[in-house]
Amino acid sequence: MNGREILRQHINKTVQLNDEQFNYFFSFFKPVSFKKKQSIISIGDTVECEYFVLNGCLKTFVVNDEQKMHILQFATKTWWASDYNALHNNTNATVNLDCVSDADTLCLFAEDRERVCKEIHEVETFLRWRSNKGYIGLQKRILSLLNNDARSRYEELMLQYPELYNLVPKHLIAAYLGVSRETLSRLYHSK
Repeated sequence: MNGREILRQHINKTVQLNDEQFNYFFSFFKPVSFKKKQSIISIGDTVECEYFVLNGCLKTFVVNDEQKMHILQFATKTWWASDYNALHNNTNATVNLDCVSDADTLCLFAEDRERVCKEIHEVETFLRWRSNKGYIGLQKRILSLLNNDARSRYEELMLQYPELYNLVPKHLIAAYLGVSRETLSRLYHSK
């Protein structure tokens, strides 16, 4: 399945665009491929677009003063990734975005996104729905970090995204869960 079909199926789960609407919306997407470990956004960068993942895996993260990585998001097929604060507020990036594996994406520039939202109500509805789903997911993640122990967070992640275990190196899963690699190893082997 090509990128156009993947995006269309993704959108169709929320709204129905006729061929003319979809073709117009799709005309604003630019295919961009990245290699494993390639940086897409670095802290301090100007952020002009968001990325729809066709295949591969991206990660959004920060590294603190003690050089400890904290992963905010993994983005796999049909997920979107960017520094949304920087993108929507015209500020410099406060997070990094790079590739866990080789990845093919479709890039949508913010100015094009806003233009299409003004012109096609269904696109605005789709993008609002996607933003709301992302906010809900983030809220659930924060509550899990606040209320659950490491084992519960790990089991929740593997239940929700089982493909991550084979796709993402274990030290990155540990950074996402907020535990050491050794703790993750104990959690995995004691199941």
